[in-house]
Amino acid sequence: MREVAADRFVASSPAALRRSLSPTALVEYEGSFAPRASRTDGDATVVTVAGGGLEFDLRFVETDDGWRYEQAGDRGPFDSMETTVTVEPANEGSRVRAVSRVSLGLPVPLVDRIAGWKRRGELRRLLDAVADDG
Repeated sequence: MREVAADRFVASSPAALRRSLSPTALVEYEGSFAPRASRTDGDATVVTVAGGGLEFDLRFVETDDGWRYEQAGDRGPFDSMETTVTVEPANEGSRVRAVSRVSLGLPVPLVDRIAGWKRRGELRRLLDAVADDG
C-alpha cells in the first residue's frame, strides 16, 4: 500500500469550506470520475462514480474536521483506496490536507508506486479546485 499526501492554504474559513465540501463535490474536484448517483447508507454517503469505462462506489463518512472515504467493493481501479480530507484553521484561512492510501493488490512494488503517483495528481487537482472555489 502506498501513502500520498498534499496540502494547501485556502483563504476561506474552515466553516465555509466544510459547507462546500460534499461527497459529490470532492469527486468532481478530483477530476478522474463523474458522480452518477448518491445515497445514504447508515452514517455514510455512497456515491456511484463513472469514467474511463469504470463504474464503482465510494463510501464517504463525515468527520469532525472533514471527510474520510474509500473505494467500496471490488469494481474500482484499486484493490484498496482510502482517503481523508481535513480542514483546519490557519493564518486567517484554512489548511486543507488530503492523504490517500492506495494499492493495486499486485506483487510488483513498482505498480503501487505508479498508483500513488496518479493518486497524488488527483489530490493536487482536488486542492487546486478547492482553492479556486474557496
